[in-house]
Amino acid sequence: MWSNWYFHRNCKGNRADMEITSQNGNSSLLWFFRDRGFDDNTIHEMFRKCKRLQGTQRDRASENWAYLKTVGIHERKLPSIISKCPKILTLDLNEKLIPMVECLTALGSKPHEVASAITKFPHILSHSVEEKLCPLLAFFQALGVPEKQLGRILLLNPRLVSYSIDSKLTEFVDFLASLGLTKDGMIGKVLVKHPFIMGYGVEKRLRPTSEFLKSVGLTELDLRTVVLNFPEVLCRDVDKILKPNFAYLSRCGFNDRQIAALVTGYPPILIKSIRNSLEPHIKFLVEVMGRQIDEVVDYPNFFQHGLKKTLESRHKLLKQRKLDCSLSDMLGCNQKKFLMKYDLLQGSV
Repeated sequence: MWSNWYFHRNCKGNRADMEITSQNGNSSLLWFFRDRGFDDNTIHEMFRKCKRLQGTQRDRASENWAYLKTVGIHERKLPSIISKCPKILTLDLNEKLIPMVECLTALGSKPHEVASAITKFPHILSHSVEEKLCPLLAFFQALGVPEKQLGRILLLNPRLVSYSIDSKLTEFVDFLASLGLTKDGMIGKVLVKHPFIMGYGVEKRLRPTSEFLKSVGLTELDLRTVVLNFPEVLCRDVDKILKPNFAYLSRCGFNDRQIAALVTGYPPILIKSIRNSLEPHIKFLVEVMGRQIDEVVDYPNFFQHGLKKTLESRHKLLKQRKLDCSLSDMLGCNQKKFLMKYDLLQGSV
């Protein structure tokens, strides 16, 4: 019985091997993948996505695989990287992979940044240094991105190398320019703050968000302030996030003018979790601190401070000493200055 089972199992496996080999035409690479733990479905998919694999020698694949480990990528992550971009194994090591990795390394400032970028977006290795990377860096510099920040932008969001400068990125820049971000490297500052903003579509996400912000009372100057200080707000969905937060603030008793002031002063208020952040903060302000909600209009950064770490502890110290102060005086400094300001150093020990 066992001999029949073994015969059936191995015949079935051989037929599968023959099928994969006949379809892909490269038995040596097939076993290269199997030796490294790839399953048959993944192998099929890689050969389908990358026709160049059929003519790639096992020696080249092995050499490129080994080189990726020297870059700092853990071998356990390599199957995932290669399955996303099998073309990496077909590239010439000295003419393609090494020049790109060396260029990225020169841009980086911290260990493992390059390995992390490759893991996030393996396709970065398939692009040309001369045709894609250099023009992209020059494009960012022209927008006012400081040279020291070029690497941070690219390594944080390596997918940028795949975007077309002539269409996608130019459209994005034109949109920011339409908001008035045209002086003193303003657009470059936005890119440095949030490189991922360039991945969002202008017409599907960025413009609708900017129009919503205008509709709730933000002036053109307010909108520029929001985009410069916290560009992530532009990337959020209007219907799913911004409108619910705006509605919640309205229910709390803020009028449109006050909400506009809150958003301008602390833009994340429109994207913070209502349940985990906004609601607990307002409840503490009113029910525990005994303050009016319009006090936060003068100090919107109230929502930035941690509830337990800052708000509760400082309120408790002030209450013990029966001291009254504005929210800005209470929260607009670090802990040491706060204690010194109200002579609380001894009482806090």
